[in-house]
Amino acid sequence: MATEQKPPAAGNKAFKRINFFKGFLTTEHDWNDAERYHLEKRKLHNRQCHAPGVVQGYAGDLKVLARARGDLSFEVQAGYAIDGEGHDLVLSETQIKTIVPEEYKLPTQLYVVLRFAEELTDFIAYKENLEYKGHRRVMESARVEITQAPPDIKQEVEIARILLEKGATRIRDARDAADPRPNEIDLRFVPHAGIAGSFFDPATRQRITSMLAATRKSFLHMARDGKVGTAHDALAATLTASGLHAVEVLDLRNIFDVMALIVEMQHECSVEIEVAHPGLAQRKEFADFRKHIEILKGLLGERRFSIDALQNLAAYEQKAAEIVASAFGGPAVVDDLPLPGQPAPSAAAPKPKQDVSGLPTFQEWEQVKGVSQLDLPDQIAVNGEAWSMVDKINVMDKDSEESHQLQVMEAKDSYRSRQKLKYPDGTVLEDVGRAHVGGYCTFQVKNLTPGKPLAVVRRIDYVYGDYELEFFVDGRSAGISDNKGTDRVNRWRNWPYVIAAESITKSTVQVKQVAVTAGRDINMFRYWFYQPK
Repeated sequence: MATEQKPPAAGNKAFKRINFFKGFLTTEHDWNDAERYHLEKRKLHNRQCHAPGVVQGYAGDLKVLARARGDLSFEVQAGYAIDGEGHDLVLSETQIKTIVPEEYKLPTQLYVVLRFAEELTDFIAYKENLEYKGHRRVMESARVEITQAPPDIKQEVEIARILLEKGATRIRDARDAADPRPNEIDLRFVPHAGIAGSFFDPATRQRITSMLAATRKSFLHMARDGKVGTAHDALAATLTASGLHAVEVLDLRNIFDVMALIVEMQHECSVEIEVAHPGLAQRKEFADFRKHIEILKGLLGERRFSIDALQNLAAYEQKAAEIVASAFGGPAVVDDLPLPGQPAPSAAAPKPKQDVSGLPTFQEWEQVKGVSQLDLPDQIAVNGEAWSMVDKINVMDKDSEESHQLQVMEAKDSYRSRQKLKYPDGTVLEDVGRAHVGGYCTFQVKNLTPGKPLAVVRRIDYVYGDYELEFFVDGRSAGISDNKGTDRVNRWRNWPYVIAAESITKSTVQVKQVAVTAGRDINMFRYWFYQPK
């Protein structure tokens, strides 16, 4: 084993770097001193600026997992840790370890630890002069060991522990990570090294900011307007998460654990509403809210902690928050009475009806999906209100795409498509478009009147459905479009989504549509944009 120089401490000599100059005759001692200088400075930084433990986000995070062999073996995935002395412990590949019960007096607590190791390698001897020989390299590594002694963080890093019983024949992953049983892998005591800053990209940080803001607002409504007591605790949990996010502590290492606490509190709120607020519980919005909470619990239960999983989680969380906000937005009435904390319905004069005679008329935007024309009408009437087309994009038309700056970005795959398909009424049309998997699409919408809602209608090939898109206007979230269902026979649809008036603040806006659901083909063959007259 290679020897190591003790680092300078208080009262000892200071760090000294090697200083080369013309005529300086160096020896192996000079070169070794130069290496030790950098090693000791690195260890000093690790000791003083990082808590010892496993560094999350590197390789397999040193996770200890049971093997599907039904025996006393387990595997340790590759990863990186820092011990209390500041050593870098790098396990470069997965290792398999097997417990030999005959070596211990059972039952006993066993600890799986990682220890720093280094080894002299690459020995060479020169035939011309045998005095010149030695090892050209020192290989740093980490050893996985099983011990009965409680780990000393200065010398080793615990990566698991196992309470081994007499007669044990198999090591398992813990069924309940918070309460492992004997012969199960216990990861509760694994220390994690301190890391400064978040690794989220700017777009994801903004996505989480919007989601937490919507969630805070929903709990505030529940607590203040709905008089739901547990919503106060849920609001406190969300404020704490918002604070952690504001100082850039949250990322994939920890955000799922933080969100699990918030979802747990949302579940408690839904239980209280059902028990203590039956009038509120009967509203359709809260049935939808409970459904989204169950979906969120399922997503967290899958424990697939990836950026795609986070996008899905954020989308459903924001949707749940929007459902609550819509339930309390305006004079929400239960049994002809306003909800607690809300004003009674006012006797304001109804909005005068518009003259929509002669316009294609639809009871709701849903009916626009089946309009079987190559181009939609310049004016339509929806629910008695006249809407005018203010802009459109012909996808795959070079001039139209360039004038609207249409781009597909960061997609895992993108392609062009020419399709000759049918609408539900049997009309066959041919059109060209684009599609992408993952990533997002951006474009400009022009000729807008600020302060009015904007209907985005997108012709799609509906064989690819069952996904959600989140729309952003000038960088701010404008809600999620749910593209439910599919149709393998009549594949054309004109899919509408209405962006709220408060999101339209300029005559030209930048729209971004982000694929929330992972792995779907998001296609667009033509865009039409409408605003009310």
